[in-house]
Amino acid sequence: MKKLVLLLLVCFLCFLLPVSAVASSGNDNNAEMAIADAVLARPIGLASIVIGTAVFVVTLPFAAFSGTVKQTADTLVGAPCRFTFTRPLGDFEKDGSY
Repeated sequence: MKKLVLLLLVCFLCFLLPVSAVASSGNDNNAEMAIADAVLARPIGLASIVIGTAVFVVTLPFAAFSGTVKQTADTLVGAPCRFTFTRPLGDFEKDGSY
């Protein structure tokens, strides 16, 4: 039980620290976007990475046969990874080419 509480606390702090850094800049719109990003978009991005990886594994034989493994991997795994990990917090304007 203590490990679960500790894990939840660490996850909460990981989301809270970037939000507080952006929120301290004084721009309310940026703070709201950063909070929405940290609370909603990043967890959805993590889930899409897991789902995309599972779909990629299933479709890998077909992609290998057609010669589109790199394109399939980038679409199903690479794009969600870039969205989740390389996009600045609260910035939804990027198109995925980071």
